[in-house]
Amino acid sequence: MSVKESKLKTLLADIITSLGLEFWGLELKQQGKDTVLRIYIENKDGVSVDDCANVSRQASSVLDVEDPIASEYTLEVSSPGMDRPLFTLDQFKQHVGENVTVKLRVAFDGRRKFSGRLNAIEDDDIVVQIDAEEYLLPFDTVDKANVVPKF
Repeated sequence: MSVKESKLKTLLADIITSLGLEFWGLELKQQGKDTVLRIYIENKDGVSVDDCANVSRQASSVLDVEDPIASEYTLEVSSPGMDRPLFTLDQFKQHVGENVTVKLRVAFDGRRKFSGRLNAIEDDDIVVQIDAEEYLLPFDTVDKANVVPKF
């Protein structure tokens, strides 16, 4: 997580929690000349459109005052969905036994992309099984990870 993303998380997590929701994570993406701040929220009873709207209003107010993003940006608020992104080791632990895709910032064993069964979390490593081989991937090298939805 970048310094800017960490600052945004600090600003937004308490707001989301105060609304009775769980802060799942955020993405700050530069797409050409456009910037998108995507906030993911979770709720044990599911996330409604009203939940997203409430978080959007509250987050917008704080972001307008604190101004942590220098350029113009688009704010999006959403549930993590079925192909939920995984941001923390605790989130990975919740999905042990499921299929995941993991993209690393640096190559590990000659590759950056892994897609397989999440077998375990060992210390700060993610254990992903692809076919008959297990890979121990350092969590601090994960760039992006998602659960692969089952249909």
